[in-house]
Amino acid sequence: METVRLTNRGAVAIATIDNPPVNALSANLRAALLQAVTKAAAEPEISAIVIAAAGRTFVAGADISEFGKPPVSPLLPELLAAIEASAKPVVAAVNGAALGGGLELALACHARVAAPAAKLGLPEIRLGLIPGAGGTQRLPRLIGGAKAFAMMLSGESVSAEEGLALGLVDGVIAGDLLDAACAVAEMLAANGKPVPISAKTDRLNAAERGDFELVAKSALEKAAEMPNVAALVESVRNAFDLPFEQGLAAERALFVKLIADERSKALRYVFFAEREAARVPGIDASVKPRPLARAAVIGAGTMGGGIAMCFANAGIPVTLIETSRDLVEKGYARVRDTYGFSVKRGSLSEAERDERMALIAPAVGLQAAADADIVVEAAFEEMGVKQQIFGELDRIAKPGVILATNTSYLDIATIAAATSRPQDVIGLHFFSPANVMKLLEVVRPAGTAEDVVATGIALGRKLGKVAVVVGNCFGFVGNRMLAQRTRAAERLLVAGALPHEVDAAVTGFGFKMGPFAMSDLAGGDISWRMRKSLGLKAAVADALCEAGRFGQKTGKGYYLYPEGARAGQRDQEVEALIARISADQGVTRRAFSADEIVARLLDPMVNEGARILEEGIAARPGDIDIVWLNGYNWPAWRGGPMHWADTVGLATIVGRLEAQAAETGDASLEPAPLLRRLAAEGKGFSDLKAKAA
Repeated sequence: METVRLTNRGAVAIATIDNPPVNALSANLRAALLQAVTKAAAEPEISAIVIAAAGRTFVAGADISEFGKPPVSPLLPELLAAIEASAKPVVAAVNGAALGGGLELALACHARVAAPAAKLGLPEIRLGLIPGAGGTQRLPRLIGGAKAFAMMLSGESVSAEEGLALGLVDGVIAGDLLDAACAVAEMLAANGKPVPISAKTDRLNAAERGDFELVAKSALEKAAEMPNVAALVESVRNAFDLPFEQGLAAERALFVKLIADERSKALRYVFFAEREAARVPGIDASVKPRPLARAAVIGAGTMGGGIAMCFANAGIPVTLIETSRDLVEKGYARVRDTYGFSVKRGSLSEAERDERMALIAPAVGLQAAADADIVVEAAFEEMGVKQQIFGELDRIAKPGVILATNTSYLDIATIAAATSRPQDVIGLHFFSPANVMKLLEVVRPAGTAEDVVATGIALGRKLGKVAVVVGNCFGFVGNRMLAQRTRAAERLLVAGALPHEVDAAVTGFGFKMGPFAMSDLAGGDISWRMRKSLGLKAAVADALCEAGRFGQKTGKGYYLYPEGARAGQRDQEVEALIARISADQGVTRRAFSADEIVARLLDPMVNEGARILEEGIAARPGDIDIVWLNGYNWPAWRGGPMHWADTVGLATIVGRLEAQAAETGDASLEPAPLLRRLAAEGKGFSDLKAKAA
């Protein structure tokens, strides 16, 4: 197939890229485009060149499938250098998305005109990379170092109008884009040899340098472990300090280094795993989601209010329902206060706050859910309470409404059995705080209609969430694995580790908080109540709760929090308590290294993940990783627990689990059959194929 068509319109040659579906810059396309530009530049009757694209996309970026493979000439930098060096002006007609290498292609041209629907961005940071074909050198020269750095750091694209305001494009054309591009090309040709962006330095002045260094310092502090952020800072700094060609060479060297970096590979894995999660095995792409014009949320507590905010933020009217006027007014006031904090921070305007608050209607009684298209129950984690609510909703709600529960671990099929329409019942497990956390576990019990699952996925996208479809079991994916880490943390305390040592090992691994600091923040009484309801025990955790040590809210938990302090301090009383419990259990305490602590916490999680895959609760290892990345703040550069296990080696994890099982006598630590099989075959979780959850 011809990937680039060369046609003439008078004295202007038009090179039209046609490499569906997204015009990715594959080796074949690069070669064809270089040939077309070279041919047009050599023809005496041609005075200028326009690069256009077929379809709705200009160029969506490089061909990522080529990453890690031997380079094929012409490389993208070679192509762009030839375009920029053309004695005849080259104009980019940006009809749609120009992302990554696509925007770098446009930047190598001598002018850019865009359609109103165009999107422009350099999202390489999300792939663990930096722009590698001149983006870090040309963009600062065009729009200024600070603005260019901020745009590349976020990875977000800008609209055509925003691009015009930044100086990224020279015009936004509502009419015929190709006619406008040809007119600009002819005008440039009449003015003589064009000046490329690489020759411009006026935007790299002292004031720009100061602004850039401020945002760069902040970025490095927030993402010290991210190699691509440090590389981006270095490369943009080179735009100020080095001639263009040297800066370009340094950028390419940094890019190539990142391609091979394990942290960068993990970030690329995450990028693709997140997109895979949106494709649910067993559900045909033709299945359409149900329309959702209005929502209702049952329960106006912290979780229910946060879920209502999610709907309001997405422009969906929502009724917030409680059992009494007092409770619903308190919940509504809490929502208003939360929006108020955003206004104070400057992340939300007062008008936006008022608009969102107007979409939330407080109400008393389940009858207020009668006109909703979806109802999300966020009441207490008690099966009897939830069954009663769903039984009432079955009587009240209109036909075709989706009845969703936000339960964290209860059996959804049992909840659905309280209705006469189990096919319309689903789990939508939001994570706290619901208006902030990105994850949405879409829990699919047997018998739930396909279009209900499709609606859950579409709703997640509408709410700005990362939706992952999982099967119905106790704790689903995230909390089921978290329970294993919690048990492992308790075992470590009894065996000889101290809370601050465990937390330090976990934060050293890359988490923002360790398990004991997190327990103190959430409140130990929450887990304590759940353990008691399930007949479970945890000697250290239970003893702390029995002593009224619930964490930050009581000023003491695993740590001390004097005078309302947010950071905990070691407490000799707690450490003495732990030592007594070890003695009572006949355990001789010993020291653990940080690496041992991490292995003892994470290996049981991986083991449980293997069971989850065996049971079909998760369709793919990547789905498990996306749950942990977005719901539990697993460090993205580690790629998630299942990806991490592959990097460690499954045989190593099997050996460590066998040793732990023998040491503790805990049969749950015996390696899962799937884990054993993959290890014996020398394979990883990445070798598994997706199956329906």
